[in-house]
Amino acid sequence: MKRLFTAVWLTGILAVLEVIRELHSFKVTRYTISSAKLAGLKGMKKIIFLSDLHNCCYGRNNEKLFEEIKKEAPDLILIGGDMLLRTDGNDYGGTARFLSRLPKLGSVYYANGNHEQKLKERPKKYEQSYKEYKKELVRAGIHFLENTSEELKLGDCMIRVTGLEIPLKGYERFKKSRLCMQEIEERIGGHKDVYEILLAHHPAYTELYQEWGADLILCGHYHGGIIGIPGIGGMIAPDFTLFPKYSGGCYKVKDAAAVVSRGIGTHSIPVRLLNPAEIVVIELVES
Repeated sequence: MKRLFTAVWLTGILAVLEVIRELHSFKVTRYTISSAKLAGLKGMKKIIFLSDLHNCCYGRNNEKLFEEIKKEAPDLILIGGDMLLRTDGNDYGGTARFLSRLPKLGSVYYANGNHEQKLKERPKKYEQSYKEYKKELVRAGIHFLENTSEELKLGDCMIRVTGLEIPLKGYERFKKSRLCMQEIEERIGGHKDVYEILLAHHPAYTELYQEWGADLILCGHYHGGIIGIPGIGGMIAPDFTLFPKYSGGCYKVKDAAAVVSRGIGTHSIPVRLLNPAEIVVIELVES
C-alpha cells in the first residue's frame, strides 16, 4: 500500500507540473491537405489557423506567438474565433494589439466564435464593446467574415473562405442542440464550385458543414477536450459533454477534411493535460 500511495502521489505531482507547463507553452501542429479542386495552386500554399486565444499571452505583447507565425511565412492567416473573453472584468486590448500586427505577415480573415458573437448580439449584457474591437481590427487590415464569404486566389487557384455564425442555441451546455441545413443556408447561402474553406467555430456540427459543401472545415471551441487520452482523444468539451467526437486533430469527413484546433488558450476550465495549446499550420497541395 505504501508503494501504491507513493506512485499515486508522484503521478499527481507530475500531472500538476505538466498542466503548468502546457498552460504556459504552445506547439506548432502541421497537416497536409490535398484536393483535385486545388489545381493551379502552383506548389504548396501555407495557411496559419488560429483559434481560442481567450486573451492568453505568450511573452510580452504575445511576441513569442507573433514570431512563430512570422517564421512560418504564411500565404494566408485564418482566425476561427474566441480570441477574446466576453466576461466582464477582462480587457481585450492586448489581444487586439497582437491581432492588429498579423496583416503585416499576410492576408487575415476572421470568423467569430461564441464569445465574439455573444458580445455582438447581446451588447447591453457586457461592458466590452464588440463594435470597437472589430473597428480596431478592420482598421489594421483584418477581414471579418460574419456569415459572409470572400473569394481569393492562391497561385492560379480560386478559393472561397466563408465565416459561419451558427444560432447561439448551438452553444447550449450539456447537450447538442439540433441545427438544420436551412439555418446554415439562411446565413451563408449555398456553396460554389470553387474550393470551399468554411470557418465554423463549433465542431459538433461537422457532418452538417460537409453536407453544405465545404471542402475544408476549420473549427475550434473544444480546446482539445481539456485532457487528452492517448488513442481516444479529448475527455470533456467546454459545454461539459464527454468524449466529443471532434475534439482536436485532422479528420476525413466523406470528401471533406476537417481540422479542429485545440486552441491557444483556456478560460472557464484553466487546465490542459496531454493536450498542448497549438498553432495549426495547414499545407494545401494539389492532388
